[in-house]
This record gives sequence, C-alpha cells and structure tokens, in this order.
Amino acid sequence: MITELNRLIEYVETHLSDDLDVDGFARGVGTTEYHLRRMFASLAGMPFSDYVRRRRMTVAAAEVVAGAALLGVAVRYGYGSAEAFGRAFRAVHGAGPGDVREHGGPLRSQPKLRLRLTVEGNTSMDTRIAYRPAFRLIGHAARVPLIHEGANPHIEAHIASLSADDHARLKALANTQPAGLLQVSDDVDPDYTEGSELTYLHGVALDAESTAPDDLDVIEVPAGAWAVFLTSGSYPAALQETYAASASEWFPSNPWRLRPGPSIVAIIDRAENFSTATTELWMPIERT
Repeated sequence: MITELNRLIEYVETHLSDDLDVDGFARGVGTTEYHLRRMFASLAGMPFSDYVRRRRMTVAAAEVVAGAALLGVAVRYGYGSAEAFGRAFRAVHGAGPGDVREHGGPLRSQPKLRLRLTVEGNTSMDTRIAYRPAFRLIGHAARVPLIHEGANPHIEAHIASLSADDHARLKALANTQPAGLLQVSDDVDPDYTEGSELTYLHGVALDAESTAPDDLDVIEVPAGAWAVFLTSGSYPAALQETYAASASEWFPSNPWRLRPGPSIVAIIDRAENFSTATTELWMPIERT
C-alpha cells in the first residue's frame, strides 16, 4: 500500500494542472479509490483532496509571484474564475494573489510528500477476520461532524438524549454479531476530512431475517469480511490509536483493503465513568 500511495503522489505531481482520475489510477494499481483515499488520509495526516489543493496552490504561487496573468493561472489549475482561484489561494497561503505578488509573500508551501513505513515489530495487534452474512444495524441515528481526536460532543449529546428504556429495548432486540450496544459510523467522507458529516447510529445488530421496528433507523449491511480489532485502555484514546494503527501497521502488512461500509465499535466492558473500556473495532474489508 505504501508503494501505491507513493505512486499516487507521483501521479498528482505530473497532473497538477489536469483533472485527476483517481478511480482510474486506483484500478490501474489493483485497488480502489475508496481504500486509497482512506489510507492516504490516515498515513499522511490530511485528506487527499487537501493535499492536492495545497500542492496546486504551492506551484501556482510561483507563477503568481512571477507575474503571470491571474485568470490564466486560475484556469490552468482548474478554477473557472480569478475570484474562485483567489479564495482557494487565500485559504492555503493566508493572503490573496495580489498581496503575494506585491510583497512576495506570505507563502505556505506544501512540500511533495514521500511516505515511508517503519515497522518496529514490538507491538502486536489483537485481530481476527470475521465473515458475516448480510445483517442490519438498527437504532437511533444522527448526522454529526467527524472529530479525529478526543470525545465527540455531538455523539455524546445524541447518546445522552436516549433514555434507559431506549437502551434496554435495543439490547432486547439484538440477535446477531457484533453483539451488544454498538457505536456505528456510516457515510464517512472517503478523505476522512475533519468536520465533514457522517451518520452515527447508536444501536444493535439484527439478522437479515428479522424485521426492524418502524420507529428505528436501519442500515443494511451486505455479506462480507470484517477485520475485528480488540483494544483495551483509556477511552476513546486507545480506540482511536487502534484505528490509526490499522492504517499504519495492519493494512500495509496484510492482503486486505477497506471496502465501503460502516465501521462498528462494540463495547465489551467499561469502567463506570467510561474512562477506560475494552472494545472491538469492526472494519469492512476485502481481499486485495
């Protein structure tokens, strides 16, 4: 995967002023655009779309400083007007093209990335592969912003809005794996952009033959393979560290890739105040 991502970075460099066919590139290296974008965001620490925009604005800045016509630079880098280009330029550099041309800066350059993987081998990941028939996730869903680190207050507020009776009812409905009350993230931006919206569902798993109550939200999950990561420690820090390690350590070392679908967290055990927890992180996968 590191090789494929570095090839993607080279592809970006040779097509900075062209439309990028990331799907075609992904198929050409034997993977999927979804997996490429998710792995890039996890390993590079930024969404792929942000990296492309920053690289384009870095190269464009040199042309702006050299006195090139702004409309020509804008069109060359995929913007329909000098105004749209100016907004993107300011978002990256903190100053408009006119100011940069006059004063030579400020400029915030995005260097070309080069990804390298260092495997220490001193930390094992407790992982199993589970093959599941089609099932459905049922519960109470809400649209919330994506937050990479720390607790998500929007999710906390959503859970707090549910009564003890709501939780008891959900537990009684569960009849298949993953077991127990589940924290489900679905419709996540493939670039994994901080602040982008996702669907969060607090619920349980129901087999495909069972009928979901009409007043509950439902996510249909097709049959397939799952990587199940067992983690224990501070919550949610240990869980978030496991998610990051899946991209930096597990996926590059195993013949699997992410496929579209929800990620699921099953709470196996937890402290009374939820400061620590043992969890299972379920991620949908397919063979490479």
